[in-house]
Amino acid sequence: MPRLLVLLFCLLPLTVSGAGFTHLSTLTQQGFAIGAQARLLDDGEVLGEIDSARQLSPASVSKLYIAAAALDRWGPQHTFTTRLISLGEISDDGTLHGDLVLEGGGDPALDSRDLWQLVQTLRQRGVERIDGQLIISQWRFGPVDCMTEDRCQARTRTATTYSAQLTSAGVNHGNWCLNVAPARQVGDPARLSSCDTVIPATGLTNRVTTAAGGSETQLNVERVTESGSDVMVVRGQIAQDAFPRTVYRSSSDPAIQTAETLVALLEQAGVAVTQGYSVSVTQPPANARTLAALDGEPLQEVLMRMLNHSNNFMADVLSLNLADTAQASLIDAGAALEGFAQKLPGHGELRLLSGSGLTTENRTSAQGVNALLEHMYRQPALFPSFVAGLQSPANGVMRFIRRGSSTFQEHVMLKTGTLNQPFAVRSVGGYFRTESGRWGVFSVLVNGSSQTPYLNWTKVLDPLARDLEAMIRSR
Repeated sequence: MPRLLVLLFCLLPLTVSGAGFTHLSTLTQQGFAIGAQARLLDDGEVLGEIDSARQLSPASVSKLYIAAAALDRWGPQHTFTTRLISLGEISDDGTLHGDLVLEGGGDPALDSRDLWQLVQTLRQRGVERIDGQLIISQWRFGPVDCMTEDRCQARTRTATTYSAQLTSAGVNHGNWCLNVAPARQVGDPARLSSCDTVIPATGLTNRVTTAAGGSETQLNVERVTESGSDVMVVRGQIAQDAFPRTVYRSSSDPAIQTAETLVALLEQAGVAVTQGYSVSVTQPPANARTLAALDGEPLQEVLMRMLNHSNNFMADVLSLNLADTAQASLIDAGAALEGFAQKLPGHGELRLLSGSGLTTENRTSAQGVNALLEHMYRQPALFPSFVAGLQSPANGVMRFIRRGSSTFQEHVMLKTGTLNQPFAVRSVGGYFRTESGRWGVFSVLVNGSSQTPYLNWTKVLDPLARDLEAMIRSR
């Protein structure tokens, strides 16, 4: 009887003990919750598994869902259009008699270069003066209620870029950009300039001094909002022989940021705006005339940038575009993502309140992420655009993933996710190729708690690299 019990025990599926993930599973001894699965796509063989149906926070691995849903909805060549429209007429002296409206098209990659192109098209139409207001129309969505502590705090002050507010009429990912350059004389204040306009569109507080050549450059940058206006406060020092540094901080209101940037660019091009600017959530009249229009980058290029740099603004703006309602919220966007994912074979339970993964309430499983990855692998017209956004550890833009042996680095494409508050999250999902050329998918979700220690990426990627290398070599 004892021998029979031992035999039966050995035949039980090892879904929690870490079969195939012998190195990664040691994190459970430190109190971390883990869900993991690696399996081949040709025959479904599971090479490694740890509690793969467990619901855990995926952090930025959530971005795989918005990438897949966007490709499924629109296809790789879809573009978002931004327009300058008006009900007014242009007189012979170049005056537009009426308001000029920028209709935000929900382009997650719209930048100041695009605005400049729109301004140049407007000039080509003969417009030299606007006898009215510049109106930024965010009727599709915006301002969007904040759902995370970082985003809510960033409405008054922030020292980060990832906490940008959301709108369908945003520019430069909802971030102000400054160049910091040393002065000619040691001891003088550094030179601050806008990355986007000749005259900075935001307030500046310059507390950076020029230090002697060879000194260490140290900059502390914060955006604060004073009396409704954004001010970039820059402190520290920059060495006299240092190259200029570029710094970014999210704005308090991206629609107002767009208005102030566009007004500055219009004036820079010699187009006067006589009555300032305002922001609207009302859809412009259907009979408004298009004076300039710009199609943004194709979706496949947007997704590559969004995934490679894990851009939260781009991910959430894309998610909001999926919601089939004006003035959509992140909850509406999450419902659209859930509707897409729940149709995937074998996915199982999930909860998505944002496409970015900033919402810590997002929940999915390693099994679910792998179901998504397999679904995209089996879409021949979409898969190239989807996988192109993932990174190879050998040469990805995020250097912290360059770990493990050459076998791991050259046979894997992945997306990572990171959260530190209110608990640590380190998540990874992607594809691998075995040495014989077989395709596989893998997902790893590691969640901490208030009782677990800080989780360095090294503690996840190093054991994961060893485990995946063994799987890659074994098949």
